Parts: sequence; structure tokens; C-alpha cells
Amino acid sequence: MPHNFDEVFDNLDLDSKKHSTEYHAADVIPMWIADTDFRCPQAVTEAIISRARIGRFGYTVTSRRLQEAVAGWMAKRFGWEADPSWVEFCPGVMAGITAACRALLHPGDNIVIQTPCYTPFTAMARNNGWNLLRNEMKNDGSSWSLDYRDLENKLSQPRTKLFILCNPQNPTGYVFAKDELMEIACLCRKYGVFIISDEIHCDYIYTGNRHNPVAALDGELAQRCITFINPSKTFNVAGLHTAAFICPNPELKNSVHQQLLAQKNCSENIFGTVALCTAYESCGDYADDLIAYVEKNMHTAVRLLSEIRGLKIIPPEGTYLLWIDCREWKLTQEELMEFFVDRAKVGVSSGTDYGPEGEGYVRMNIGCTMSTLLEAVRRIRSAAEKSGFMSGK
Repeated sequence: MPHNFDEVFDNLDLDSKKHSTEYHAADVIPMWIADTDFRCPQAVTEAIISRARIGRFGYTVTSRRLQEAVAGWMAKRFGWEADPSWVEFCPGVMAGITAACRALLHPGDNIVIQTPCYTPFTAMARNNGWNLLRNEMKNDGSSWSLDYRDLENKLSQPRTKLFILCNPQNPTGYVFAKDELMEIACLCRKYGVFIISDEIHCDYIYTGNRHNPVAALDGELAQRCITFINPSKTFNVAGLHTAAFICPNPELKNSVHQQLLAQKNCSENIFGTVALCTAYESCGDYADDLIAYVEKNMHTAVRLLSEIRGLKIIPPEGTYLLWIDCREWKLTQEELMEFFVDRAKVGVSSGTDYGPEGEGYVRMNIGCTMSTLLEAVRRIRSAAEKSGFMSGK
């Protein structure tokens, strides 16, 4: 049965960080934190209800079903024949990445990240005493590109031990081509740098693009790579705190496991495991329909927002995030956020949350109904007209 992604809910604030008035006033459309407004697959809901009826929720053992479901999803969707034994639960991608970093790094070591970058990477490095080296992605106005010379310079530094890949990239929506991933991987191999690959948005790939798990490109490379995924973005189950990492190197995998064990983060969530397994085993059609729906959102948003004088968007190749370039308005970041949140009543994320490279940008979540998106665009356009931006005043 086709899923109704146009369904509008009256109670989206129920236990929802995204919709909570703690972050934005009730009259602001929340389009900031990266979860969607869609109901998860009916099969997932029914599986959770069925498990709840049993009425026993004691400590869990390692779920072989979870390992097989993750490996099966990667094989079906991306052609990566990962062995289920390579898969392990973690309570979230960031919790897992932090554990992996702690397994590989000492205070004062370097992590290389491509910027603008997902906010928690910066906080994680700062809070653990690691140095974050920023390899800035280049925006020529129509496309993104990578600065390999700068990347090699940072990877070659003596205390650089780790490269974090975010693919598809958050917040730009850039999807790395296979040859780009091979170039990055070859540089990491040259300097003995491990790769952590955050592939949480891997299902959101738009027409003409393909997601390539970096660890699937080369068997030797895979021995130095840890890949993280989570059904949360695709199936709107973030609150169940169930993710997984895939690592073919048993020694490396065990070192991450020991860190999770030390943090008491290795016990699976019963309902999270049920949701992940059900989604990955039987909800591929839901994912296909969802991506098609959000791709229409993306094309609509890019077209309409680009008609507003001073706003520029490089169409994302993946994710449900728009990285909007507002620099022509020549507003400070504080003024820019005041425009969107207080005048337009659209709750976006500030570009500087993603580093200094985000000055003059905002990030907008389009994982919502088309009606919500159109209302948000209408508000932004109306506020731009009242502010004189449409006429260039």
C-alpha cells in the first residue's frame, strides 16, 4: 500500500525536539534539526506493537537478526556484500563515532574533516582534546569540489590519525563519486590514516547519483575503515537510538566494541532492534517512495527559493537538507537568523553552526509535506519582499 507522505499531523510537538516550543515559538515552522515529519512504515509500527504485547523487556543479547538485516540492506541497496559478523550495534552514529575516535586517538591527535561540517564533529573533537583540521569544500556558485592538495597537506601531518568522511555530506548534500572516494582513500592509505565513514543519509540519493560505501571499494582499504549507518533518517525512528557500524577488521572492530563497553553503550534497545530489522528487511518500497517524494520537494524548493533575489542554492545530490547561500543580502549571521526565524517564521539552522565556512548560509530541512514546504517558501518570499530584498533595495 502506498504511503501517504502528504499526511498532516496536529500533534507533532509530542515528545519532539524538532517541534518543541523550547526551541522555536509555536508560530514558527521548524525546519532545522534533521529528522522528518513523516509517519514511519506501518510494518515498523505493527512490529513494535506486537513485541510490546509480550510484556517482557529485560536485558538483551546481541541480535543476529540485526547483523543480518544491516548486511542485507547494504547488499540490496548498494551492492556491498558485507558479512553480518562485521556488523555491531551502537546507540547512535555519533555515540559510535565517538567510541571509534577514542579507540584510535590520543589527546592532541588530529582529525581531518571536510567543511562545512556536521556540528557534533566539532564538539566531539573539542571535548576530547583532539585537533580538528578543516579541509574546506569549494563552492564555485554552481557546484562543489574537493581541495585534494589541502587534504593531502592535512593528512600528511605527523599527528593526523583519522579522517571523517560524511557521505552524503551534511550540510551541503554533496554525494561523493567513486573516483573521488578512491582518491581520498589512496591519500589516507599513503599516510596511514584511518577512515570513519558517516553514511547515515545514504538512502537519500537523487536521480543521476549513486551512493558508494567507501569500504566497499577496496578490500585492503576496508581494513582501515569503519562505516556507520542508522535507519533513523529514512524511517523516522531516531528516538529509538539504534544504529550500527560495519568493520571488516576484527581487531579494529573489537577496539570500538571495548570503548562502547566501557561507556555502557553496548546493550541493544528492544524496540529499536525490532524497528531497524523490520525496516531493513521489508520496507524497501517505503524508502523508494520516500526518496521520490523528497526529491520533488527538493526540486520545488530550489526552483522557488532561487527566484528570491539574493538566494542561491547548489541543488543537493542527496540528503533532505538545503544549504542556502544568502551572502548577497550582506546581513550579519545574527541578522540573517532574525530574518528567517522572527520575520519569515521559518526555523532554519544557522550556517555558522557548521563552522566559519557557513557564514552567510542557512540550512533548511525539507523532509516535510509539500504543503509545509510551500508555506515556508511563501513566508520567506513575503518577508523578503517586505525587507526590500526582492527589489534589491
